[in-house]
This record gives sequence, C-alpha cells and structure tokens, in this order.
Amino acid sequence: MKVARIETFRFWAKWKNWLFVKVETEDGLYGWGEASLAGAIDGVERAIHELSEVLIGQEAGGVERHWQAMYHAWRWRGGAIQSTAQSALDIALWDLEGKRLGVPVYRLLGGPFNNRIRAYASHWLPNVQTADEAHAGAQEAARRGFTAFKWNPFKNPRFRTHEAETIIHETALMEAARDGAGAGVDIFCDLGERLSARTALSAARAFAPFRPGFFEEPLPYENAKAMIALKQQMPVPIATGEHLMNRWEFRELIEGTGADILQPDLCHGGGITEVKRIATFAESHFLTLAPHNSAGPIGTLASLHLAASVPNFYILEQMEFEREMRDAICTNPVVIKDGYFELPTEPGLGTDLDFAAISDRLGQPLPIRHTTASRWY
Repeated sequence: MKVARIETFRFWAKWKNWLFVKVETEDGLYGWGEASLAGAIDGVERAIHELSEVLIGQEAGGVERHWQAMYHAWRWRGGAIQSTAQSALDIALWDLEGKRLGVPVYRLLGGPFNNRIRAYASHWLPNVQTADEAHAGAQEAARRGFTAFKWNPFKNPRFRTHEAETIIHETALMEAARDGAGAGVDIFCDLGERLSARTALSAARAFAPFRPGFFEEPLPYENAKAMIALKQQMPVPIATGEHLMNRWEFRELIEGTGADILQPDLCHGGGITEVKRIATFAESHFLTLAPHNSAGPIGTLASLHLAASVPNFYILEQMEFEREMRDAICTNPVVIKDGYFELPTEPGLGTDLDFAAISDRLGQPLPIRHTTASRWY
C-alpha cells in the first residue's frame, strides 16, 4: 500500500490559517494531518509539497522510518516551517496506519493509559478589563464544566512605563477570576513571552496568593538558561515549550529543570512521533506534559491520542471559542463532557473532514506586526 497523492487545504480560522494535509494511498485509503501556523503559512504549505517527494511511492507503513527520512531530507534541518510541515505529514501517516489496522492511534502508541483526557478552555477572558468581567467570565468557565481555563494577563502596552500600576490592575483581575471560578478550578496565565525575569518574578509574587496553575512562557523561549534561573526563584509553576521543535531543543530545558510543565505542540514539534519521545524524556526528569494546542480539529485529535498514551500527561489545551467551527468540519466531532475529552473509538484519529461549512473562509497571509518593539521588557 504505497503513498500515491499528498494534497493540502487551507482556510482562515478567525486569527490564523488552518492548513490540512491529506496523504492518500494508491488504493484510496487516506490520513489527515494539520500544519496550522500563526506565521509564514505559504512557506509551510510549500514545504509539505517539497517533503512529499520523500513519501510518494513509498509503503505507507513504518512511520518512524518516514520521520527519519523527512527529518534528514536536507542537511539544513529543523526550523518552524520545515518542522511544521513534517509534523503534519507525520500525523497523517499515523491516522493512515490506524485506519489500515482498524484501531485508534492511541492503541498503536501503547494506550490508553488515560481513559479520559482533562481539557482546559484556552484564551478565556479575552480583552477583560474589569474585575466584574473577570469574575463573570471565570464563573462561565466553571458553569461549562471546565476544571481549568487560561487567560492572557499583562497584554497592556503601558506595562513598560507603568509596571506597578499594571501589576496591581492585573492582580485585581486575577483575584476576581479566582473568586468567580471557585477554589476547585485551575487558572493558568499565558504571559506570551511578554515579561523579563524581573517583571515575571514581581508578577508571580503578586499572583501567588490566588494560586495560578502555571505561568506560561514568562520569558522568550530562545534562552533556556534564563528560564532555568527564573524557575529557581518563582513562587508559581512555569510552563513552556510550544516554540521548541524537537527533543534536542527541549534537552537543556529538561535537564536543567527550567519548567514544571512542558508544552510541546504536535503541529510544530515533530508530530506524534517526536512528541511521544519528548514526553518520555520529560518523564525521566519527573516533569509533566500539557501539550500546547491552538490547532484545529486534526491537531486537537492528534494531541488527544498522544495524551491518552503517556503516563506523565497533565492537561490538554483547546480553543473553546473555535469548538463550533472545529466540530462543523468533522464527521465525528470530539466530545468534551464535564471538562474532559472522551476518547474516540474509531480507527485512526477518529474522524474524516468535510470542508463544506468553511469553504468560503479562504486562507490568507497572516498580517505582519510592523513593529521594531520586542515582545519582552
């Protein structure tokens, strides 16, 4: 059963492009992958078709062999564009293999270890400005059954010149959110690389009484030593890893215990094959895994199957505001009940895709920021 065709499909999904890849064999069986990226999507799509040369005409089975062939396709390896393209093809090959064998992907990965996958609502409390808004939004997350949600404090550009004022304001929002959510709901804080070590520590000390579940990416990802040093002082857990593309890029962070929670992204970090290895590496250092997942339905399902198979899994991100659109293009939408994903039982990832509901949402280049300002202070 040889790979015969590889196609890509791109759609605009509110804030970035969803890019799907279909890997089809000569007998008509196919698997889906996803390469959605908030970045140079034209480059990713082109890279998928360039990497297709590695797969077309080859037997579809043997995902590890294909992963190595794609990774070593050129001497210049890695990077977000090539890694995202490879990740999508890897996910599609796993979907195809599960369908060929008639079992869910998590079975091929040794699962299920976890029969229910804890989910959290990401990008919650968007544009929140007042304590009343934070309180009501947190209550709504709990009402929907989520045991955790994530919001994005410290997005105010005035933070550079009004540090104390901004920390006081954001802390009041965190306090209101904690009161609204109640004691049993975890509140995660996505800092999006916006802070320095000094401001991250000040913010964490202010937030600590309200028990944030983690501070995500308080610093830019490029400097693992800086994150390791910060981790030794932080009164709250650190989560990071969405921008790291493989086990080698995670190595310094893991060995230096620069985070409490690791967040590899299956659509960028080497697909199911590589993130499974990262999870095992993390487990050897007693670190937990909370996969980053801002993807559409295929990236979400790939993350779900991986989460079901690893013992050090913690929680899985999902974009609640995109759930309706994700479900609309799935023939078998993933189910979230009482704050947990239910495991699919169908072969492969567990769904086919039908793009009729989003056929008018044509893909488009992501706007450039047009600023010389760094993301950190």
